[in-house]
Amino acid sequence: MNIKMIAATALSLLCSLALSESTETAVRSPVYTEDGRLALPEDYREWVYLSSGFDMSYSPMAMMGHHMFDNVFVEPGAYKAFLATGTWPDKTMLVLEVRGAIDKGSINKSGNYQSTEVMGREVHVKDSAHLQGWAFFGFGSEKLAKMIPRTADCYACHAAHAAVDNTFVQFYPTLLPIATAKGTLSAAYNADRGNKN
Repeated sequence: MNIKMIAATALSLLCSLALSESTETAVRSPVYTEDGRLALPEDYREWVYLSSGFDMSYSPMAMMGHHMFDNVFVEPGAYKAFLATGTWPDKTMLVLEVRGAIDKGSINKSGNYQSTEVMGREVHVKDSAHLQGWAFFGFGSEKLAKMIPRTADCYACHAAHAAVDNTFVQFYPTLLPIATAKGTLSAAYNADRGNKN
């Protein structure tokens, strides 16, 4: 084998590796209807699981007559980008899935487990071209949702308390150490932590 053939083979191999790497880390774009509604990414349960919360509420006044779990999933390409940078790329989608908590059933004697019924879903999207930043979309049983108006409390709460780039990374135990190591924690989150000490 001559040097030109070896060089060509090596170049071809490097190109194919680079192509497969960029394909693996590509962030899937959100899908919108002509009137601006977001299509629910129906395969979100195949995405990267970040965490579950139990009876979480960001308001001291919140009173629920039931227990619930919330599960958070993120699109795999966005997850890989976060691992590399400590922040979210454009087109990131996170899905919050809310399920009821059940305490009696089968052999369970204490504690709670998740019901098969989905009580609601919310998608948090970062899309600079379409949404001018981050936005929330609330889904019930429907597959399309309008953007939650920017006057809703969730926007101000995320702006004031999000650990990284408008998201509550402080509740994602595998991502918080990455953001800490990369130095991407927000000033607002660091102030919140300072007030708790």
